[in-house]
Amino acid sequence: MTLLSRILLALAASAAFISAAHAQSDRATVVPAEVDRIVAVVNDEVITLGELRGRLDSALAQLKRQGTPLPPREVMERQMLERLIVDRIQLQTARDTGLRIDDAQLDQALNRIAAGNKMNVSQFRQALEKDGIRFAKFREEIRDEMTVARLREREVDNRLVISDAEVDNFIAAETAKGPGGDEVQVAHILLRAPESASPEQLQKLKAKADEILQRLAKGEDFSQLAASYSDAPDALQGGNMSPRPVDRLPGLFVEAVAKMKAGEVSPILRSPNGFHIVKLVARKGGISLPPVQQTRARHILIRVNELVSESEALHKLTGLRDRLVHGGDFAELARLYSQDGSAAKGGDLGWLYPGDTVPEFERVMDRLEPQEISQPTQSPFGFHLIQVLERRVQDVSSDRQRMSARQVLRERKLDEAYQDWLRQIRDRAYVEYRLEER
Repeated sequence: MTLLSRILLALAASAAFISAAHAQSDRATVVPAEVDRIVAVVNDEVITLGELRGRLDSALAQLKRQGTPLPPREVMERQMLERLIVDRIQLQTARDTGLRIDDAQLDQALNRIAAGNKMNVSQFRQALEKDGIRFAKFREEIRDEMTVARLREREVDNRLVISDAEVDNFIAAETAKGPGGDEVQVAHILLRAPESASPEQLQKLKAKADEILQRLAKGEDFSQLAASYSDAPDALQGGNMSPRPVDRLPGLFVEAVAKMKAGEVSPILRSPNGFHIVKLVARKGGISLPPVQQTRARHILIRVNELVSESEALHKLTGLRDRLVHGGDFAELARLYSQDGSAAKGGDLGWLYPGDTVPEFERVMDRLEPQEISQPTQSPFGFHLIQVLERRVQDVSSDRQRMSARQVLRERKLDEAYQDWLRQIRDRAYVEYRLEER
């Protein structure tokens, strides 16, 4: 798979559409080129035909690589325009509320993307340009994606409240079911209803859902219909959601898939966001989670900032490690030098579960023997000296169980909450369609 294939899912590619002039005679009679034009007005901005066709070409290429039967281009054109409109509204909302990704944050993200492709930024840039992608354009598309993600986090994720009573009820229900639980993969089609939809609008959407269900019953491809008609963000992936335990599905889907077999399609489901059709792609039996290994560790952290360079931090920690190896007291040195909230406790981080620390820290910690002191270790927070005090294998604590239950409930609600928020900002926006103008 080329680099272009790996990144197209994260791109919102656009390209100007200009047809070539054609010489008809020695006098070079020219047929006028089709110029770019406006296909939609979104509040105080426009979406052009070039933007739409650029995004559409990328989406169709993506579907082709996935092996999804291609929908009619005119159907995809209308769907893609609506997605462009929703994207533009989100970026406008971010701009109007002062949310912006600065160049430093963007550069960090590009470094991570390049590192994920086993390149530095310069090599990554060359690879992009080799695949026909201008780096400046790619850079701004990543900024837009980060902006939308940060906006969703602020407006939806951080405002979602899970009550203690919900957690208690969930744990009680899971305990009654016993250990285990199926893992499922589902695909879905969402026909989003406006927030204040009239009965006529709802009737029209329901009729469209009925038509899609009938076409599925006749054997048409679910992925193709999802790409053509679904308003969900994963429509271009054939509506496929990532595999997950059944209890982490949106609440509306849990009951629907309970009695379904792989390959079956649900009846039409109604939610405040609109109408849904769900397909059970695969199901496999779950297993009980085994006890997990916990590690009790402590550390000394030296942060890197405008006053302390990486080399200075590394030099300081190397000196501290030498003192520790020759009998220095770890807790005392942590209290004196560590720039972390744990310094007052001698650097003690307590009992850590897998995933409690950043990967760079955890990888080094997991390789240490009890009482062993690491070499200076870099993480996004700075440089650390790490010492493992002891390890144990432990059943999940009640606090961790409640944390896990709260996370499951959040995952159930997040997608529905996000769709509801999108519907609200979409309904508040001024949108004028001009796609049919020729």
